[in-house]
Amino acid sequence: MKNIELFKNTTSKIKYLIKSFGLGILALQLFGCSSNNNITELEDQIENPFDIHLNFDSLNGWVNASQNMNGVVNYTTSDGLLNIFTRANTWDRPKIKTLETFTNGKYSWRVFVPEMGVGDMASIGVFLYYDDSHELDFEVGYGKSIVRQKLNAKVDDLLLYTNSQGNPSKSEIFKIKRNQWYTLEIELLIVNNKYQAIWYINNIELYRLNLEYGESIPFYIFCSLENLTFMGDHIPTQNNNALFDYVEFRR
Repeated sequence: MKNIELFKNTTSKIKYLIKSFGLGILALQLFGCSSNNNITELEDQIENPFDIHLNFDSLNGWVNASQNMNGVVNYTTSDGLLNIFTRANTWDRPKIKTLETFTNGKYSWRVFVPEMGVGDMASIGVFLYYDDSHELDFEVGYGKSIVRQKLNAKVDDLLLYTNSQGNPSKSEIFKIKRNQWYTLEIELLIVNNKYQAIWYINNIELYRLNLEYGESIPFYIFCSLENLTFMGDHIPTQNNNALFDYVEFRR
């Protein structure tokens, strides 16, 4: 695993100017003896100064955002993975969020979805949050039996919710298999000066939604596992957990 790469805004701008200056010099050196393809290839090799890649060798760049924990910390890091867990017969809501906020770009979470307790009100969450009416997320859990029946969910299926919590409110439900790694992504494009949100799973687009707000709303990035009533039929009867490999933001 590489160390956490988190570029502060000021550092990023300086780095970007330095790289741009260097690119200009090299372009002049190449002019007249190389084709435009050489310059294009060189540009492709220069990293975007806005990109971040957060591994979980440590929790640098993150802060505790848990609820209902009464001081208990229900997450650990080991071997480059973040393990978040909830306890049986509780309303645990452990979660972490980034220190920085972000706007338009693509957000990615690499998550292992385990076999969760049958009927447990437990939800793996990856989401972008500004306030309760400006939140975009994925929620994964066993789900309520009535919803599972409508979707004809099989024994090894879990339910994946994609949500906009407001402006506008919208929710879609999909089935995914348990005990697998997934790459979950939310992309925010700027369309007519407002965000257009696109949800992906393993590079497959699920759907897109035009939002009623734009870049004036910046988001914190969250990883969570919460015991929430909408995701099952009863308070969890077992401990549940989720593993996170990395989080990325690319502009």
